[in-house]
Amino acid sequence: MRIGELASRAGCDVETVRFYERDGLLEAPARDPSGYRRYDRRHLQRVQFIRHCRSLDMPLAEIRRVLGFAATPDAACGHVDELLDGHIARVRERLEALRALEAQLVALRSRCDGDASHTCAILESFQCDAALHGAACGGGAAATKRVAADDAAQSSTPRT
Repeated sequence: MRIGELASRAGCDVETVRFYERDGLLEAPARDPSGYRRYDRRHLQRVQFIRHCRSLDMPLAEIRRVLGFAATPDAACGHVDELLDGHIARVRERLEALRALEAQLVALRSRCDGDASHTCAILESFQCDAALHGAACGGGAAATKRVAADDAAQSSTPRT
């Protein structure tokens, strides 16, 4: 099958398949005489495996490790358990951060009294000094670094 068919059957974009191939997650396919890539069933299974891991919010580095573990199944169970335990811990941290964010947004929303005769309290809050906002949000420098790291990861990883 060609790349478009593989992408369609795997439920992703052609660019995602190319990215996985470039990144070494997907083995390079054979090429036909006209130079077109020719993917087979194992390529489809690999892309589906990667997409399933991505649906579990696993970063590509973890997926690469899981693929390595899959290549040596006799020694993999303990390593996979450790990897998954770490992933679960990070998910729990994010859930806690999302609950805190929800509370901040609810508190911010409660500032609006609906009276258009004065400046919107929510907009004033958005325009406050950045240092005060970071401190008020409980994040400060650590949150700024996390946001920057998340932004960098999202810009370099195609959406799947």
